[in-house]
Amino acid sequence: MTTAVCPGSFDPITLGHLDIVRRARRMFDDVVVGVARNASKSALLSPAERVGLARAALEADPETADVRVEEVPGLLVEFCRDVGAVAVVKGLRGGADFDSELPMALMNRHLTGLETVFVPGDQRYAHVASSLVKDIARHGGPVDDLVPPGVADALRAALAR
Repeated sequence: MTTAVCPGSFDPITLGHLDIVRRARRMFDDVVVGVARNASKSALLSPAERVGLARAALEADPETADVRVEEVPGLLVEFCRDVGAVAVVKGLRGGADFDSELPMALMNRHLTGLETVFVPGDQRYAHVASSLVKDIARHGGPVDDLVPPGVADALRAALAR
């Protein structure tokens, strides 16, 4: 059985993220979504909220209902070792994503031999980034068509705190 990890901060999870997880699930026997902290980003949603929203979105889709969602407590490579992953799956929207993801993939391979599989994102979601979704929501704009059900409401609630 082959296991892969789809990591990210998922602040918030978007339809683009779901597309990549669905496609990873078709390639691997087992997929774990790893909700990680990114020290270079300021999170709007707590790790528990991000895990809960990702679980709800994945459970609602028959293609991803068996995908596990767990918080990544430290280094991604250690998390991957703990869950028995043979690969990391990352979505790419364009060249800028590749430029930022490649050094991480090379470092992960350097540290443990863990390989990264890059999956081109669906063009329908090439413009969808969590940071843009949060920015639109902060200004009262509509984001419901960019995120799974319930996520837009969670964003609005977090912004109202």
